[in-house]
Amino acid sequence: MSRSMKFAIGSLILGLAVLGLKTVAAWLTGSVALMADALESIVNVATALAAMVAIRVAAIPPDDNHPYGHHKAEFFSAVLEGVLIVIAALFILRDAWGNLFAPLALVTPGMGLAISILATALNAGWAFVLIREGRKMRSPALVADGRHLLADVITSVGVTVGLVLAIVTGWWLLDPLMAIVVALNILWSGGRVILESLSGLMDEAVPPRMMEQVRAAIAAEAGGALEAHDLRTRHAGPVTFIDFHLVVPGEMSVFDSHEICDRIEERLRNELGEARISIHVEPGFKSKAEIASAEVITPQ
Repeated sequence: MSRSMKFAIGSLILGLAVLGLKTVAAWLTGSVALMADALESIVNVATALAAMVAIRVAAIPPDDNHPYGHHKAEFFSAVLEGVLIVIAALFILRDAWGNLFAPLALVTPGMGLAISILATALNAGWAFVLIREGRKMRSPALVADGRHLLADVITSVGVTVGLVLAIVTGWWLLDPLMAIVVALNILWSGGRVILESLSGLMDEAVPPRMMEQVRAAIAAEAGGALEAHDLRTRHAGPVTFIDFHLVVPGEMSVFDSHEICDRIEERLRNELGEARISIHVEPGFKSKAEIASAEVITPQ
């Protein structure tokens, strides 16, 4: 079992535990904000299941129908998670609006808040673990799951603050008002997850910092070549796809040009991890060094 799958299973187990705790807290208090918070935890369970499916599919080796692999399945999962976050926020807004004009006093708020705070602490700790490890493994599904949990944490903190103020002041209107505020924050978080996932599905280039790393690696290991140009990159899950043209002297042998390609590929894989690299070797007259608009990488 892969590390990504282990984390996805951990998210599912934690999601079920937190869902149970928040449901009990909402039932004890009768709070619309805590009920909304519990409602969002149902989405946590659904997204954990989606992440498990996506990671399993992404691990399937390339085949005749998918020669580049199945890594984009994780982006589909992340988009689904973003959509579910938005749906949860809309449900919260609906429930909060219904109670805005007829706020109710809470029942046994102390016990409910204590249980909710425990659930929030569990979510916060696991969210940071998912984001940190998801970035290390370059897993969009795990990172999206972690961000979703952080949105849940923000929701819970806001709800807790609102309920404490409501208890102290007797202004029970704060309960639905706080639910509305945190729902809007969840909408923003869900939109961000969707946009970032769509960029992967649209074959967006790697981030600028990584692109500079790719250029530097090519320049450092392309000794003997004349230049590299037409560099293109994209990413799909943990895999980075890189292709470019490498210009070598016309008299250079196939063996020597292949040695240069091997050096570049080894350097890129050492620095970027899993990568699929395609290098098109061209003779010297294909140089673009004199074309002002061309992006040329010159060997160091």
